[in-house]
Amino acid sequence: MFVDEVEIKVEAGDGGDGCTAFRREKFIEMGGPYGGNGGHGADIIFKVDEGLHTLLDLRYQKKIKGQKGENGRGKNQHGKGAEPLVVKVPQGTVVTDLATGLIIADLSKKGQEEIIAKGGRGGRGNTAFKTQTNTAPDYSERGEEGEKKNLKVEVKMLADVGLVGLPSVGKSTIISMISKSKPKIAAYHFTTLTPNLGVTKSSDGRSFVVADLPGLIEGASQGEGLGDKFLRHIERTRIIAHVIDMSGSEMRDPYEDYLLINNELKEFNPKLLEKPQIIIANKMDIAPAQENLKKFKEKVSCEIFEVSAATNTGLQKVVDYLANLLDTLPVNHLYDESQIESHILYKFKKEEPFTITKEDDIWVVSGKEVERIFKMAKFNSDEAIYRFAKKLRRMGIDDKLASLGAKEGDQVRILDFYFDYKD
Repeated sequence: MFVDEVEIKVEAGDGGDGCTAFRREKFIEMGGPYGGNGGHGADIIFKVDEGLHTLLDLRYQKKIKGQKGENGRGKNQHGKGAEPLVVKVPQGTVVTDLATGLIIADLSKKGQEEIIAKGGRGGRGNTAFKTQTNTAPDYSERGEEGEKKNLKVEVKMLADVGLVGLPSVGKSTIISMISKSKPKIAAYHFTTLTPNLGVTKSSDGRSFVVADLPGLIEGASQGEGLGDKFLRHIERTRIIAHVIDMSGSEMRDPYEDYLLINNELKEFNPKLLEKPQIIIANKMDIAPAQENLKKFKEKVSCEIFEVSAATNTGLQKVVDYLANLLDTLPVNHLYDESQIESHILYKFKKEEPFTITKEDDIWVVSGKEVERIFKMAKFNSDEAIYRFAKKLRRMGIDDKLASLGAKEGDQVRILDFYFDYKD
């Protein structure tokens, strides 16, 4: 089964908890803190596997979750970090964060791997907090939570040339003649239900990849037929080869077919029309084809090749021309600089550490940084509670509450933790 788009949730592993322990051995006075740090949580990594061509393995996985790092132990034993969870995907896979709409990774190179969700760092044991003024800290940290993301994962095929056109114009026959690809060929529409890839060679031995894309129809860019599912595969192609039934055997006008397909490409992504395009005038062995081609050339100035896929006539000339044209074209970039820059800016954007709102009579403190500090805090000793309060004060939360009108005894909430405000 060909699956080229899935939505999944990934959860990187949480970091292991730090340990609060003290050295208690005979004849060793003032043993001091002895708790180790927790291990790092597992990263979620997507890696290109050239043997895969579909996302079928991910279709039924609602969630991919990494392992938690080991907790720290006494005697300064640090917990073991969890091994990264590697998910194999086809070459040409694009990963998008559904929450932001930004592209996390474009896995277009052989063997490429990208960290999709980072595991949480391990919590520090009490040994890590030892200072000259606090030689026996009685607190440690919980492990940091791993990143959680809802993702859209889609495959956009890597092909140099994409064959596009209406159903039954002969795209599958063409790719079967110029490569060893064996697509299903029959005398009815939508015989091709999945994209087919084939490697073809020019007369002098230069090879390139051709994709036969399922037939488009009017409204394909809006979801009609199969087009909306497979138009994405055209985005990576460097050249569009527009196959037209010049004989009009389906009682269609070749020029109207040409306009219809180009309009669907434009509606899906206007940049597709900026790609070099050639026209393959197929079925030239059928009587009305020559007359139709003459009229067609009066309206279109694009490079046109006369072929008959059924008799394998004229196809090698097309292949040689495409090989020469590909040599002159730069490497195709799927995304422009603005998309890449917006992802980089978002990735390293410094957010406000907290925000304060009031719900009924309760002050609610929220924000990624303050919530991270809260989740990593262990409230198992007075010293740990004092340290947490001190961190909030240093962040400016106390001053901000005062400026907003908080009074002695007002309730303050961080996630599900309530405490009283003290001036």
